[in-house]
Amino acid sequence: MNTPAFSDSTHESVNLPDKPALEGLRDKWDAAWSDSGVYAFDVDTDREQVYSIDTPPPTASGSLHVGHVFSYTQTDIIARYQRMQGKNVFYPLGWDDNGLPTERRVQNYYGVTCDPTQSYDPNFEPPAKPAKNSRDFVKISRQNFIELCETLSAEDEQIFEHLFRSTGLSVDWKYTYRTIDDTSRSVSQKAFLADLAHGHAYSQDAPTMWDVTFGTAVAQAELEDREKDGAYHKVNFYPEGTDGLADTSAEAIVILTSRPELIPAAVALVAHPEDERYTSSFGSRYVSPLFGVSVEVRAHELAKSDKGTGIAMVCTFGDLTDVTWWRELNLPTRAVINRGGRLNLEVPDWIASSPKPDAVANYEKLAGKTTFTARKEIADMLAESGDLIGEIEAITHPVPFYEKGDKPLEVVTSRQWYIRNGGRSAELRDALIARGREIEWHPAFMRSRYENWVENLNGDWLVSRQRYFGVPIPLWYRLDSAGEPDYSDPIVPESLPADPVAEVPAGFTADQRDVPGGFTADPDVLDTWATSSLTPQLLGGWSRDEDFFSKVFPFDLRPQGHDIIRTWLFSTVVRANSLNDAAPWKHAGLSGWILDPDRKKMSKSKGNVVVPSDILGETKPGFGPDAVRYWAASAKLGADTAYDVTQMQIGRRLAMKLLNASKFALAQGVHSGLVGQLGSVTHDLDRALLKKLAEVIETASTHMAAYDYAHALRTAESFFWEFTDDYVELVKDRSYGAKGEDDQLSAHVTLATALDVLLRLFAPIMPFVTEEVWSWWRTGSVHRSPWPGDEQLTHPDSSVDPDLLVSVALVLTEIRRAKTEAKVSQKTQVRSLTIHAPAAVVAAIDSAQGDLSAAGRIQNLVTAVKGEEITVAEIDFIEQD
Repeated sequence: MNTPAFSDSTHESVNLPDKPALEGLRDKWDAAWSDSGVYAFDVDTDREQVYSIDTPPPTASGSLHVGHVFSYTQTDIIARYQRMQGKNVFYPLGWDDNGLPTERRVQNYYGVTCDPTQSYDPNFEPPAKPAKNSRDFVKISRQNFIELCETLSAEDEQIFEHLFRSTGLSVDWKYTYRTIDDTSRSVSQKAFLADLAHGHAYSQDAPTMWDVTFGTAVAQAELEDREKDGAYHKVNFYPEGTDGLADTSAEAIVILTSRPELIPAAVALVAHPEDERYTSSFGSRYVSPLFGVSVEVRAHELAKSDKGTGIAMVCTFGDLTDVTWWRELNLPTRAVINRGGRLNLEVPDWIASSPKPDAVANYEKLAGKTTFTARKEIADMLAESGDLIGEIEAITHPVPFYEKGDKPLEVVTSRQWYIRNGGRSAELRDALIARGREIEWHPAFMRSRYENWVENLNGDWLVSRQRYFGVPIPLWYRLDSAGEPDYSDPIVPESLPADPVAEVPAGFTADQRDVPGGFTADPDVLDTWATSSLTPQLLGGWSRDEDFFSKVFPFDLRPQGHDIIRTWLFSTVVRANSLNDAAPWKHAGLSGWILDPDRKKMSKSKGNVVVPSDILGETKPGFGPDAVRYWAASAKLGADTAYDVTQMQIGRRLAMKLLNASKFALAQGVHSGLVGQLGSVTHDLDRALLKKLAEVIETASTHMAAYDYAHALRTAESFFWEFTDDYVELVKDRSYGAKGEDDQLSAHVTLATALDVLLRLFAPIMPFVTEEVWSWWRTGSVHRSPWPGDEQLTHPDSSVDPDLLVSVALVLTEIRRAKTEAKVSQKTQVRSLTIHAPAAVVAAIDSAQGDLSAAGRIQNLVTAVKGEEITVAEIDFIEQD
C-alpha cells in the first residue's frame, strides 16, 4: 500500500503563506489591532457586562525589566480570556511618574539638584554631560526641576508603551494616564481634601522615620531592614546625687547601646516591670555620662529582660521602640539629630543647664557631626571618662532603611500629614480586615499577608513628603502677628489642581506670602502611594463622571506583585473604604517574583535584571513575544519563578508547531465551513479525539475561571502535542483522500474543529501566532471569538472511549521502535506485523486499524490479546529495491 503523494488542495476560502514564520507577526498584528480597535472598551454598557481591571501603573523612572513582562502578561491572559467570555473588558494602563524614583533618575540623568531658593530660568538647558559627583550637580529652581521630571518621564513612558505593545498587551490605549497629570493631581487632591473634611486625614508634629539622603519622611510600609555592621557599648549611668551630679560612689546601672551618640538625647532608662534586678530602681533618677542630664528609671512591658543588661536607654529618638516608650510613658522630647542626619550645632537647653561643668564642652565636640562620626567620637570620650566598660563588641544587626535609600533612617520630629489606616484604631483596623475578606484572593493564602500587615500596624499612614515632583498638598495656612502658622484652620483652594507654593489663596495677595498676618503654603507633596492608591478612582472617573464610575467600580480585578500588598494594595483598600465605603475590587491576583539563577529576586536596584527587549526579539537571540508569554503563563499566580530561557525555547517550538500543523491541515482542503459538522464524523478515532477535546475544554475552562491559567495551558498543550504528534500522523493517509471522500471528510471535520478550538484555547497566551493562523481561514479576530465551551463535540450516537487515541498512539510508537531497532527507515513498508496487547488495546487497534496500518505502512496487521504490555511479536519487512 502506497501513501498518495501530497498535493495542495487548499480551499478557496483559505489563504496560506508560502512559508509560515514567526518573524514579523508582532508589528503586523499590533498595527492591525490598533486600526481595528479589537481591544476597545465600549462605553455604552452596564456594570454586568463589564470586566474592569485596575492595572498597576509601572514606575516611569528608567527601564522596565523582565519581571514587568512576566506579571503584566499574566494580567493580559486574564483580560483576553474574559473578553472571549463575552465581557466588555475595561483594561487601561497608566504611568506612575511622580515621586522619589523619578526625582532621583532626573538628578542623575541631567546632573541637577533642586534648590527652591533658585529663581526660575525659562531658558534653562541641563549640562551636556552630568558631573560625576552629586556635590557638583547644577542647582536649579523647583519649577525647572519639575519640568525636567515631566520631560524625562514622558520619554520613558513612550519606550514603556512600545515594550508593552511588543509583549502583546490587549490594553485599550485610549485609557492611559500619568500620576502627575492634571487629572491625577486634581483627583488626588480632591480625595485628600475629602479625607480631611471627614476626619480621615490629619497633621501633627510627631517623630517620623527620615531619610537623610532624600531629605524626606518615610512611611512604615516603605521600610526594610538590612543587616549592617555595628557595635555594642557598655555604658555606666550613675545615680543622681543631692547636688544633681552623678554619685560615682553608688552602684551604676549599665546599659548596652549600639548608638552611644544619642546619649545627649536620653530621656529615661526602661526595664521590664517584673525584672527583679531593677524593680527597686523604678522611680529613681540617674545621670547620663558626659552630659550630667537627669533621667528616670521607668517600667514598660516592651523592655526585654534577656537582651543586653535587661535595661534600655530611651532616647528621642533612636528607633520606633523609643517612640512607643516616649508616647506611652509621656517622656520629654530631647531631640539632637536634625534632618541632615547630623547633631544640632546649638547646645540643647537640657545640656546647657546641666550641673556638670564640662557638659557643654562635651556636646560641642559632637555638634555638627554626622551620626556615624559622632558615634566614634563619643566612644573615645566615654573611654576617657571611664564610663565605657570593657571592649566595644562588634556586631551585625538589622538596621531600618528606606526601601530606595542608601543610608540608615533616623527618627526626626517634624510636622507631617497622616491618613488613618487602623494603626491607632482597633475599630478601623477590624473594618479594613473585613474589607479584605470581601475580596477573592488568588492565590487564597495571600490574604493572610494582608491581614498580618494590618494587624501589626503601629501608626497611621504618613502621606506627606518633603520633595518637589509630586502632587502638592493643597493647603495654605494663615500666619498670626508673630508669623506662626495656624494649622487648625487651613485654607482650601477654590479649584483643583492647585500648587500652593506657586499660587495665592483667595483673599490674599502675593506680597502677603510668608509675612506676619499673611499666609504660607504647605511646602510638602503627597507620597506617590497617596495618588497610586486612587487608581480605581482615577481610572473610573470618580468625582468627574459618576455614570462611568458606576459601570466599572468596584473593579473586577487588581493584579499586582505580592511584595506590595502592604503598600499599594492596602493603601487602595484604605482609600476606597474612606471615599466609597466599599472594597475597591472583587478579585486580587498576586504575581510572584522573577528570580535570578541564584534564586534572588530580580530588581533594578540589585543589578541582576534581564532587559526584556532582548528576549522579545523575533530573531535570535530573542524568542519572540509568544514564547516569552508562554514562559510567563507557565507560572501560577503567586509563585516565584526562575528566569528560564528553556521554557521560552519550548514556547517558541510550540508557536512554530501551531503554524506548521495548521498549514498542513488547511492545505488539504480543511476550511471553516467544516467546523462542528459532527454528522460527518464517522470514524471512532476522530470521535475519540473530539470527545477528549471536549474534556480538555471543560478542564481548561474550569482552571481559567479560577484564575489558574497555568493549569489551563498545561491541559491544552498536552492535548495539542497528542493532536499533532499522534492524531495528525495517524490520519494523514485518510486526510489525503486515500480512503475515499467520506473517510476524508470525517478527518477534515475533525481537523477543522480541533484546530478552531485549539486556536481559541491558546489565544489568551499566544496572541500573535493564533491571530496569524486564524486570519488564514477565519474572519474577524480570534480575540473576539468566543471562548470554547458551548460546542457539542461528542457525536450523540458515539460511546467511544476518549483514550482510544492514546492506545493507538502507543501501538504506533512500538511499531516505530521495532523499525528503529531493525535499523530500517520509518518509511519502510511492512508485509505483516503481529501485535500482542491487552484486550482494551486490541479493541482500540481494531477501531483504527486502517489509520494505524497506513501510518505504519503495514499491509497485514494481526492482533492477539496477550500479556499486559504492547509488544511487536512478529514483523516482516518488504525488501526495498
